[in-house]
Amino acid sequence: MAASTHTVTNQAPPLVAYDLFAADRALAEAVERHLDPALLDDARAELSALGRTSGSAQVQKWGALANENPPKLLTHDRYGERVDEVEFHPSWHRLLGKGVSAGLTAAWARPGGHVRRAAGFLVWSQVEAGNGCPLSMTHAAVPALRADPALAAEWEPRLTSTVYDQDLRPAARKAGALFGMGMTEKQGGSDVRANTTLARPLAEDGTYELTGHKWFCSAPMSDGFLVLAQAGAAGEGGLTCFLVPRVLADGTRNVFRIQRLKDKLGNRSNASAEVEFDGTWARRVGEEGRGVRTIIGMVAATRLDCVLGSAGLMRQAVAQAVHHCEYREAFGGRLIDKPLMRNVLADLALESEAATTLALRLAAAYDDGGEQERAFLRLAVPAAKYWVTKRCTPVVAEALECLGGNGYVEESGMPRLLRESPLNSVWEGAGNVQALDVLRALQREPAALNAYLQEVGLARGADHRLDGAIKDLLTELADLDGMEGRARRLVERIAVVLQGSLLVRFAPPEVADAFCASRLGGDRGASFGTLPHTLDLAAVVERARPVS
Repeated sequence: MAASTHTVTNQAPPLVAYDLFAADRALAEAVERHLDPALLDDARAELSALGRTSGSAQVQKWGALANENPPKLLTHDRYGERVDEVEFHPSWHRLLGKGVSAGLTAAWARPGGHVRRAAGFLVWSQVEAGNGCPLSMTHAAVPALRADPALAAEWEPRLTSTVYDQDLRPAARKAGALFGMGMTEKQGGSDVRANTTLARPLAEDGTYELTGHKWFCSAPMSDGFLVLAQAGAAGEGGLTCFLVPRVLADGTRNVFRIQRLKDKLGNRSNASAEVEFDGTWARRVGEEGRGVRTIIGMVAATRLDCVLGSAGLMRQAVAQAVHHCEYREAFGGRLIDKPLMRNVLADLALESEAATTLALRLAAAYDDGGEQERAFLRLAVPAAKYWVTKRCTPVVAEALECLGGNGYVEESGMPRLLRESPLNSVWEGAGNVQALDVLRALQREPAALNAYLQEVGLARGADHRLDGAIKDLLTELADLDGMEGRARRLVERIAVVLQGSLLVRFAPPEVADAFCASRLGGDRGASFGTLPHTLDLAAVVERARPVS
């Protein structure tokens, strides 16, 4: 009998049935570092449960199905009545329900909530990033709503609930609610002060009627939305923040006309819509003319989620690459043992760990809540959002290449990660918006720079390359005149120096040494896999290996 030709050898097994949290040493150590010891046992158990769920074959299948079956817009019912609903695949609802029940919208309601939630969000983003959008906006709406204590008292318990209720009905009759956001318009984009949507005051104090549009409104099946509009019959009241409920208190649908869903590069399981308001009922949040100041707390929180989401994508890409190379043999040995491949994997692992360490440090600052930490966040969040989200795409692309042709086929999951990877650099303000925001903080809020310098200064004297980078940064910061044209360069250095400081203080010596040599000392080439050969790269790769 002839031998079968269908003998499969030298293929890596699927990376499933493992704990995504416990296997991520950098993440687990960051949680231990930043969380009150009294909360640690409970947090570890909770995050490991989410990690095992995330690593299960069933939940990974849900992620694939949600991505393969994007949402569908239903503008009208069979009788011709407008319904403006979006239909999602059952896997989307399963994933979103798991995310809510895991506390990914509940950070404001418990001690240490931001660190715990950040770690969970980073883990959960690795399953299917699309459902992260409603989770993020719901979480981030809380600080904006607190501008109106009455509204916060009404809505905050619903938003921090661990109950997912997908039905469209009055929020008062729901055990949990989700929030969305509508800021940008087709003519203005990030320049929200160019918004044209008008909010005409109604007889009841604090209520308005909106007329206008929003160009990007994600998660349009949410229970409420924070939107920006010009208050007054002719917009004379200025840009103001409003709460738009999807369903009114009497059970009728608010006017929320979904014109179409965006056909996006990635993030395809999540619905992003263009919506029109025409006599849409809304409640003012905060003072008239103070819309940006009111909603900025929501923006800052979602920007941190961009950092977390990108860190999660990088971690999953690196985990897949290391796992593949651990099993794949070529040229007489395992790929992971080949010096050149080890250099590539170590370089990717450095980027991933630096992103995770920075993201969790920012989450810890939210938990602290003190004046010093708030000042630190003012500069560190836009800098981190700028840099970490920009590093995501090249990291994922290089990790895909580590799998060779196997990484280029859809079944590997790597193409989905690659399509997702640019999103967080665009969402909540693209790179130039973040760079200009950092410049504003430097020019107008000296406490922010002082807090940042105190943070990076905690590592001074521990590594000569870090000390040199801090000195060079101080020289650049001494002259901010005409800085706009070189703002990206400055913001990059702010972020990388902060990452270096954190790794020198908290990472194993081999990780800190490699990062400082390559990112701060300049001893590397322009592509991944060009680290100095004298470093302990095997230890760096071993630290990044997912335990399966």
